Amino acid sequence: MTLYGKTFLVIFFFFTMSSKVHSNPEICSRVALINYQEVLVDLSSSQKGEGLRYYLEKDKVSKQLLDKYQTEGKVNWKTTFIGSAGTLTLLSSLFLNTDKSTKKTLRFSGVFLLIINFLLANSYEENNEVFLRKAVEEYNKRNLPKIEFPSLTKKEKCCNPNIIIGKTWSF
Repeated sequence: MTLYGKTFLVIFFFFTMSSKVHSNPEICSRVALINYQEVLVDLSSSQKGEGLRYYLEKDKVSKQLLDKYQTEGKVNWKTTFIGSAGTLTLLSSLFLNTDKSTKKTLRFSGVFLLIINFLLANSYEENNEVFLRKAVEEYNKRNLPKIEFPSLTKKEKCCNPNIIIGKTWSF
């Protein structure tokens, strides 16, 4: 593969990862219902759960759980390191001038590290969501108005990733 082909692949990779679906925060906004009014749960990607702070501060246990949810939800150095190592390993397989077996090994190990990183990051996020659910449950036990959190009742996530494959026929 020529240098231009490798450069094209790298640029294509970065454009794919920074597409509108990944970077648009308006696509998926979690909403809670309080007194029949919709309240944004996450004010931004760095302030998860902050929209409920006004209500959850009224209850000591709920506030502690919300604080734990926010501190545990910060950037994790383990997933950052594994993701960076996987990306560098994968990119090094494109640019190193070595034999094909070494490139193949680097490519597979880079993809493997990225898959491990994805699974690890998702498990951290899922385990962290428990704290927010518990905070809302604790608040609802002792306080009014009640917070209706759709993800607690429907057991479904906002923006589930779906793969849609379509085939059209024209004659």
